[in-house]
Amino acid sequence: MKVSGQSKEVMDKSNVGLNDLERLTPDLIEEDDFFNREALRLHLDRYGFAKEHLTGSRILDCACGVGYGTKILSADQPNERCVTGMDISEEAIQYAQKRYHGHNIDFIAADGATFRSEHEFDTIVTLETIEHLPDPVAFIANLVSLVADNGRIIASVPITPSVDGNPYHLHDFTNKSFHRLFTKHGFEMTCEMKQIQKFSLFGVMSGKSSQREGDIRDNLTSYYLRHPQSFIRRLLSIARYGITNRYATAVWELNRSDVL
Repeated sequence: MKVSGQSKEVMDKSNVGLNDLERLTPDLIEEDDFFNREALRLHLDRYGFAKEHLTGSRILDCACGVGYGTKILSADQPNERCVTGMDISEEAIQYAQKRYHGHNIDFIAADGATFRSEHEFDTIVTLETIEHLPDPVAFIANLVSLVADNGRIIASVPITPSVDGNPYHLHDFTNKSFHRLFTKHGFEMTCEMKQIQKFSLFGVMSGKSSQREGDIRDNLTSYYLRHPQSFIRRLLSIARYGITNRYATAVWELNRSDVL
């Protein structure tokens, strides 16, 4: 699946295939597909981090993809913890229901930006989701409405530029702009994990970083010519961090009594 165009365009993640860059399916990744195996490793590490910081009995995995991470979150205390995996893609949810079902797991197809629930969640996990959304601020506000008093939200984003190379990303975040999404709602960060991913600059520019051509934005040079600010952000990032992608996963605790 190839998608190209300006970053302000809305990418419909519900149409992303089961094993595209943005919705990995472990069973479908080839042994020699280093790029996506590394992407999966990073995501599994995020879920492992999230599992260690869950609180309460009701857990929501928002934008769960095909459900392997939801299964990880449900592994401990299976008789005491109920985990809901939610994704906008009905195809992904159908796969999850077949492959990762469990007596304490419920999978539903819904849009995280507008999802409503009869009960609150003690912990909401949303990993590598926010950068895809047209309105991240509204999305976080909706999660706030779903989390219980003194509950937690565990979220991750790339904190180096990603819109230039990834056609599914709509927003670039820095550590500060990521934090701002939550602190404005009265959240405090209690724990954070940083990840570093090296990449080949030649591979990105030539589109050869992955075995699937659609994983990298088509004609990146042309994109930079049309979006010079993106090129400048990339150069500044390389100057500061080298040729790496960086990600932050943070645990946010909410105390509504602190919200004005």
